[in-house]
Amino acid sequence: MAQIVAGFGVPHTPVFPHFVKRDGPDCEIAKLFGAQKDELAAARPDLILMFDTDHLNTFFLSDLPIFAVGIDETFKAPNDEPRDVPNYIVPSHRKLAAHVRAAAVAAGFDVGMTQNFSVDHSITVPLHFLTPDMDVPVIPFFVSGHLPPLPSAARCHALGQAVARAIEAWSEPLRVVMMGSGSFSLEVGGPRMAPGRSDGVPDPDWAMRVITLLEAQQTDRLIADATEHQLLKAGNVGGELLNWIAMLGAIGNRKPNYVAPQMQNGHAYGVWRW
Repeated sequence: MAQIVAGFGVPHTPVFPHFVKRDGPDCEIAKLFGAQKDELAAARPDLILMFDTDHLNTFFLSDLPIFAVGIDETFKAPNDEPRDVPNYIVPSHRKLAAHVRAAAVAAGFDVGMTQNFSVDHSITVPLHFLTPDMDVPVIPFFVSGHLPPLPSAARCHALGQAVARAIEAWSEPLRVVMMGSGSFSLEVGGPRMAPGRSDGVPDPDWAMRVITLLEAQQTDRLIADATEHQLLKAGNVGGELLNWIAMLGAIGNRKPNYVAPQMQNGHAYGVWRW
């Protein structure tokens, strides 16, 4: 049977690959992703399922599901233009992705799908740093975290639990890593940007509270506090926290090995291994 062997929380800032190319392997970004890359290699994954929020590149306002799974044997990445990121073909697992979707629907979640699809920087940038050879299959699971109405944090946590049950019911012996991709407090291209920048961190206190609750394994408190009002107050992409919460639902009530903050960007790097 398939088993979940680790959980990761990752940022996906699109300019980070350019910064690392410019600043070299000793810069903070390279070191933080490098530590996660080592942890991921130690987990020996056969597959990654990543909860992610698309930035209106895979989907758009005319077709915007609350939840959806990418179902195909491969997908293209990226479909936007983050600097210094090559064009990748990422392997996936069509049959398991379809199984996860069917099981989630049977559990009461209305999960859409996309086929013959591509993804943007929110999936590509973490993979660029963590699996640059693109030799680990990835199933993208999309959560609508940018435009209200947002799914509730409790609903996303329960979704993660349903996805975990689906994976553990799969007969093939696979080691599966769950990922949540996104920020806790971030405004991109909006009125709460920092002066002279294209983004900003409108609610650093909330970002720090999220990190504190993650470190203390207080998932119930995090779910209660992560209301739609709070997520939107934290920036126009603050709802990406829902991806981390879905990942927490999938891995169970576990204490992280570490949560490394990057407060100037309103996000963190987290690892849960057991």
